[in-house]
Amino acid sequence: MNSHFQNDCVEILKERAAKGQISRRQMLQGMAALLGTSALGLGATQARAADGKLVFVNWGGDALDAMQEAFGQPFTAESGIQVLYDGSGPTEGAITAQVTGGNPTWDLVDADPFTSQALGRKGMMEKIDYTIVDPTKQREGFQWDYSSSCYFYSYVIAYDATQFDTPPTSLKDFFDTDKFPGKRAMYKWGAGMWEAALLADGVAPADLYPLDLDRAHAKIEGFKDHIGAFWGGGAESQSLLLNGDVSMALIWNTRASLLDKDTEGEITFTFQGGIIGPGGIGVLKGNPGGTEEAMRYIAATQDPARQAKFFELMGNGPSNPAADSLIPEELRHYNPMDPENLPKQVALNTDWYEENYASALDAYLQLISA
Repeated sequence: MNSHFQNDCVEILKERAAKGQISRRQMLQGMAALLGTSALGLGATQARAADGKLVFVNWGGDALDAMQEAFGQPFTAESGIQVLYDGSGPTEGAITAQVTGGNPTWDLVDADPFTSQALGRKGMMEKIDYTIVDPTKQREGFQWDYSSSCYFYSYVIAYDATQFDTPPTSLKDFFDTDKFPGKRAMYKWGAGMWEAALLADGVAPADLYPLDLDRAHAKIEGFKDHIGAFWGGGAESQSLLLNGDVSMALIWNTRASLLDKDTEGEITFTFQGGIIGPGGIGVLKGNPGGTEEAMRYIAATQDPARQAKFFELMGNGPSNPAADSLIPEELRHYNPMDPENLPKQVALNTDWYEENYASALDAYLQLISA
């Protein structure tokens, strides 16, 4: 998963618990579902895989001291395998060091699918065993050799409805400050922003990839005077709209949903023109807990009821389409993968990001900092 987005999901859970919107138990359930663990805590230097245990590494968050229900407890009950959480962050460099060091202590990682794919082609990740992980429980177009999809999020247009007589309905509207006055906010780390710029500039969704970065950067460069901020974290993106610093922003659907609920629709959003980001789980080559055991854990996360529960807590779209119908009807309009919302969006192309993200991000950061 996008590391910045994953960290933001943890923040949302803590914020909702602090406001009394969910119980501490629900917060812990959500953490477990998000982090894919049944036992959390231990830290990078302490977590070690052993017989009957797996170490799942993601991007961090507060250590938790209890077994969780959403994914961990059912998996442990079914398999007898405990999962330990390590929040040291599965960067490409850290995964490489684990594998090339010859004695990895990690089993599973919450890494961007394009990262797992790139490392897998270098012999550092196990291929997903689709005799254990059920491909029919994944969405079409989101299956990879070295990463298994686990949930989804979207970059969406969020806007202050009190400022406009008619709502924006496209990315072209996002870039039209004559028709929709006010400052804008965009994502600091590039993903989804190139697609947004090109779609607003008239590129058809089917023709997006390979991305024309020169055209995308030219579009953003010409729009910079209207950008009030490039946000780096979800809380910041939410505050920019709440404080009136911007009238419209491209932000994660999880934050946009909270804004819609908290302001009773005064700040709302549309999935029209949304950019879907997939999160994935990968398995390290030579992982000490066992490749088959790691694959069984991934398979357990595909359970539709567990995914629907996580959506209710966090707003992440389920990777198993069977979970869509389990989401309460009054909440389905918040699900980025709902059959009503999915056709309005385009998905990030993992193959393109695998080959191009590092250089594209360098150029983007130079552009927005100039």
